[in-house]
Amino acid sequence: MKSPDAELHSKILPAHRSRCAYLYVRQSSHYQVEHNRESGRRQYGLVEWIEQRGWPRERIRVLDDDQGRSSSTPQTRAGFGELVTAVGRGEAGLVVGLEISRLARNSPDWANLMYLGRGTQTLVADETGVYDPAQPTDRMVLGLRGQM
Repeated sequence: MKSPDAELHSKILPAHRSRCAYLYVRQSSHYQVEHNRESGRRQYGLVEWIEQRGWPRERIRVLDDDQGRSSSTPQTRAGFGELVTAVGRGEAGLVVGLEISRLARNSPDWANLMYLGRGTQTLVADETGVYDPAQPTDRMVLGLRGQM
């Protein structure tokens, strides 16, 4: 059985690192942005986490346009739209969020992002691990997490 570190590194391939890593930073309301500063620090701190996994800083894109915005409609989330576009175009090797189940705020958006990631060999990660939507077991875990 592989150790968690070995399994993580077996998922991240040079082809992933040749593309950009996208960090999606988001808090739902202005109140959260102003008063939950620790969450913001943890989210922006994921840049270092990404670098430790082999991405140079110049290929890490931080998408924080959606800070303090409700996610009731996709049109209000320009950053999420940019993320989906990058994944769909095959420009993203890795998508990272503090908690990946919170990347999309509804099931159709989540399913679409995972479907695109599967087709473009884009990995999805948070502090708990790295997931490959093309692998059946990871897809099952991502599906469950997306429902939570």
